Amino acid sequence: MNRHRSIAARLAAMFGLAAAFVFAITGVVLYQVQCVELEKRQLEEIHARFDLAGPKAAALGTAAQWERFAAMLRSMTPADRSVRYFVESTDARFRYGEPFPREAEATPRAPHVWAVEFGDNRFLMLKRSIPALQDRPEVALAVAVDQAPFFETSRTLGIALVVSSVLGVIAVSLLGWRIAKSGLAPIERLSHHASALDPKQLERLPDANLPGELYGLVHAFNGALDKLERAYQQLSAFNADVAHELRTPLGNVIGQTQVALSRQRSTAELEEILQSNLEDLERLSRIVIDMLFLAQSDRGALARDLVEVSVAYEVRRSADFLDLLFEEAGSTLHVTGDARVRVNVSLLQRALTNLMSNALQHGRPGRPVTVAIAQAAGSLTITVRNESDRLSAIQPSRLFDRFYRADAARSDSRQSHGLGLAIVKAIATMHGGSVFAQVEPNAIRIGMTLPVSQPTPEAPAPARPLARPAAV
Repeated sequence: MNRHRSIAARLAAMFGLAAAFVFAITGVVLYQVQCVELEKRQLEEIHARFDLAGPKAAALGTAAQWERFAAMLRSMTPADRSVRYFVESTDARFRYGEPFPREAEATPRAPHVWAVEFGDNRFLMLKRSIPALQDRPEVALAVAVDQAPFFETSRTLGIALVVSSVLGVIAVSLLGWRIAKSGLAPIERLSHHASALDPKQLERLPDANLPGELYGLVHAFNGALDKLERAYQQLSAFNADVAHELRTPLGNVIGQTQVALSRQRSTAELEEILQSNLEDLERLSRIVIDMLFLAQSDRGALARDLVEVSVAYEVRRSADFLDLLFEEAGSTLHVTGDARVRVNVSLLQRALTNLMSNALQHGRPGRPVTVAIAQAAGSLTITVRNESDRLSAIQPSRLFDRFYRADAARSDSRQSHGLGLAIVKAIATMHGGSVFAQVEPNAIRIGMTLPVSQPTPEAPAPARPLARPAAV
């Protein structure tokens, strides 16, 4: 069974169903109107015949006169007896015609009018009483019209309506299919164009001479292709960066091991080689752990075990792990502001550590690193600012890309593998926040924004001695 049904066929079927509904309603209405009109004409006919015969019967009061009236009724009766006259009277001299059989069923249709059925015969009868006059007692005069032509005409019209409706539905369905195919031709052309797309060359769908209903779809699809192309390029660059980052320590381990095995080595030399290999293996381990963490974030993992903490306190606590870097850079830490927020403490410390280590690594030696904490409009902003002489090559929009370095030569690859800020972005996303980067003259601000469900008063950070110079 073909599960991919044609839109044109479905539209044609819907056109056919709509046409069938319209034709059915129209046919029923026309049939009913025709039946009403035909019966109306028959009623007019029997009333006209009664108006012709009734006054004459009312004016005749003797048997001789009644004979002449009976002759007139016989002359007015058609040979096929489609119109019949009856006169009922208690006096046999004033009777006329053969009344309907006793088994005939009479159904009232209007005042003094009945529909009479017996056997295959159907008549419409008008019957009224005529007052007595002279010798004539009160009589009942009836005029009946055969309804066979009426029913035959109705049946013929009904058949004609059914046949024309069926043909009309078929015609509308075929025309609808043709119209739908013509209207969907642009979609078919776009489908052929889209099926020819290649990941290496994502050619955009043509948007010229398109119906207005398709322009938005094509525009959105081309926008998705733009994003896909950028993602494909970033993935290619990412794969190259991963290969480069893993190749360097692996090459070091392999090369040093080959050198060590090339001849006899002393215990001290082997320990030195093993120590160097251990450093490279630890770097590989950090890269793998960081990549696993980023992959977990990409799958939509959210931060758990949230507790309320003082951000300023966590900044100082994280800075304690960077004492050696602060001393080597000759820098001090300045913390301004504070706020309390519900976070995963270990993840927040990891993000703060990465932000400050990035500032120290790329900042101007001897210049302070400033961490500004601000809370407003239900969000908390943590900004790390450092002065730097290497801002010309920095692209703020790419700072949080994985393995991105402003230094294309990767001169600092042994100190960093380019995932620090990407991890900061992942941690902010896991908390429902975001990251930002702003380049100023001779300085750069990098930070993240975290949501705060309810404003809480600032609490002073617990007193804690610092192992290095710092100003608050």
